[in-house]
Amino acid sequence: MKQDWKPGTMIYPLPAALVTCGSCEEEYNIITVAWVGTICTNPPMCYISVRPERHSYPILKKNMEFVINLTTKDMAFATDWCGVRSGKDYNKFKEMKLTPGKASMVQAPLIEESPLCIECRVKEIVALGSHHMFIADVVNVKADDKYLNTETGKFELARANLLVYAHGGYYELGEKIGKFGWSVEKKK
Repeated sequence: MKQDWKPGTMIYPLPAALVTCGSCEEEYNIITVAWVGTICTNPPMCYISVRPERHSYPILKKNMEFVINLTTKDMAFATDWCGVRSGKDYNKFKEMKLTPGKASMVQAPLIEESPLCIECRVKEIVALGSHHMFIADVVNVKADDKYLNTETGKFELARANLLVYAHGGYYELGEKIGKFGWSVEKKK
């Protein structure tokens, strides 16, 4: 039997992403975001949702650029820490020993330890209530070549031990059980 609950955000799991922002080293900040996702393939677009009272909010709004840095099991402590500490009180890069890297298309730094960094330019900010949604064009993706299969030329992101967030907890992904379209593939 199912119970009725008050409306809430129960769509899980989500990526536990570290979003970087700022146009100069003094302004650089990292914010942990789970309200993040793809919204369009062509053109490539994504979103992050951020509370206006967060330290990163005015930095994001001023620069209109950010980088979504996917996280791994090895980055779990830093991912949580960057979500519960404010950039107005800490230099999160230094405190968590994360390396700011140069993005190709935006001024915001990327995180060198991340297996995949998605450079974004904000198109629109939509005030939704507790969070404002930053709708952005994906202008570049930087992928760590250690996850590139040199035989097939494919990027194997699943090998990175990606971190996900589900209802207050961080988890690593489990075993692959299928691939897109496997349910309708013709049997040989």
